Amino acid sequence: MGRDVWDPELLPDLDGKRYLITGSSAGLGFFASLQVAAAGGHVIMSGRNPNRLAAARVAVQRQYPDASVETLLLDTSNLGSVRAAAATVRSRKGLHGILLNAGIVRAPRHREVTRDGHELVFATNALGHYALAGALLLPLAAGRGRLVWVGSISTSLTAIGALDPELEQGYSPWRAYVQSKVATTALGFEADRRLRAANVPVDSVVAHPGYAISGRTRGVVGVNVPGRWKRFTDNLQAPVSQSKERGAWSLVRALVDPDVEGGQFWGPSRALSGLPRPATPARITRDLDLGARLWDFCQEATRTEWPYLKASRARAR
Repeated sequence: MGRDVWDPELLPDLDGKRYLITGSSAGLGFFASLQVAAAGGHVIMSGRNPNRLAAARVAVQRQYPDASVETLLLDTSNLGSVRAAAATVRSRKGLHGILLNAGIVRAPRHREVTRDGHELVFATNALGHYALAGALLLPLAAGRGRLVWVGSISTSLTAIGALDPELEQGYSPWRAYVQSKVATTALGFEADRRLRAANVPVDSVVAHPGYAISGRTRGVVGVNVPGRWKRFTDNLQAPVSQSKERGAWSLVRALVDPDVEGGQFWGPSRALSGLPRPATPARITRDLDLGARLWDFCQEATRTEWPYLKASRARAR
């Protein structure tokens, strides 16, 4: 399907393909799951809350009774949970794509650490996804699959200076969020460079949703139920925002469009809203030295080394 005729409401047939989407119980992850399942793809909906995850699965199947979906408990802030979930996915068929969507948007007021000892926002948004992608590289390579990392328009709007993943000094909620998204984007580009160099048949792409907010998103029982005040205040931002359903369009296109290439950055056509188009990432996220340093940090912090050599052998199968 050519880029000029892409219709986010009429996706290509995804029958026979399997996708893992993190953070599927609400927001962008839920609507991405809904859109992929509607196109015939099998979706592994993952999240850390079993009740909310079950409600999200019911919501998908309520709208599409024939949808092929399953749920998987996964907390990206917990490396033990990441390893357990990856082991479950590896025990099944090949994988055609992973949408690394789960994350913390509203960071805690004061710095918190995970049980693994890492700053919570960076661990949830970046470290956990680095570890998950590495642990699933072999089945992803077997399926000639794609990694999609979720960035943010905030990385182009805010200068944060030098990155400090653990933020032991100078923590603020906004800085924690923005630097986690700088890291996520830089890791996505670094992954593409390393996968290409190792001849691994996996594309790594980054996409961002623009400014997608719940008050402009249709209500879904058990998933998105904004109150009247939230509806009112969010609709005041209508000229510069869009629904989470539309925000998921860029993420889904990056995940399933056969014309998308590794190393690309996708986002809404009007930056904050609109149809998905190739976009220009923030300069800091394209810094080669930063990407390499972040990769080394994540590898050491998670004790996860991506199996490039084994994954490259999938190309010959």
